[in-house]
Amino acid sequence: MTNRETTRDVLLGRKFVALADSLVTGFDVVELLDDLVASGVEWLDLAAAGLMLTDQQGKLRVMAASSTPTRLLEVFELQNDEGPCLDCFRTGQPVVAEDLDTQQERWPRFATEVRNLGIGPVYALPMRLRDRTIGAFNLFRLPGEPLTDLDLALGQALADVATIAILQHRTIRESEQLAEQLQAALNSRIVIEQAKGVLAERAQVDVEVAFTMLRGFARQTQSRLSDVAASVASGDLAPTAVIAAAAGG
Repeated sequence: MTNRETTRDVLLGRKFVALADSLVTGFDVVELLDDLVASGVEWLDLAAAGLMLTDQQGKLRVMAASSTPTRLLEVFELQNDEGPCLDCFRTGQPVVAEDLDTQQERWPRFATEVRNLGIGPVYALPMRLRDRTIGAFNLFRLPGEPLTDLDLALGQALADVATIAILQHRTIRESEQLAEQLQAALNSRIVIEQAKGVLAERAQVDVEVAFTMLRGFARQTQSRLSDVAASVASGDLAPTAVIAAAAGG
């Protein structure tokens, strides 16, 4: 094993520890992706690297690139609907195109841009966990310098660990949003019960009738039920107004 490979293995170990730590402590997704691209360029001796992720609508977006020309090349892929990242994302499988003929045959417009930038072999590795693919990691080498199988395995390992971190982050966010929605619903229910009690006492009716009055007023005024209830409970809306509306007054 060469000194370079030993150093790379040590750095890779540290990177995996850092990513594992982020699963517990939280992290900045943009910083993670920028770091992934920079690490790929350094450890795999790449000419450039870029990364695309899906947004909430399932569309690929350029999220990180090692240079401005590389970012523009990634954008070019999306605009022209051709390139290794797109094929990789659609199939969930690695894409390898190490010679210009292969690139020209598969992606004519993209291949022209690659040549203009002086890039040789191109690769795309899926950011995938089981059957879910959330993006692709693009790797670019100088002409005549293809990646080894070990290099590709290392690149895929980086992409895999980053994918786990990102999906964990999304799961936490979704759980937090769900918890917030449930708490808001519980809070609204408490306020509605309070408003029902106020109306029931003022109109001398049972709480079910009071709720019907409350809901009817909300519909007549095209307001949210929870907002009307909050106004009644706080005293901002007089119960007599709701009672009068229910009586047709």
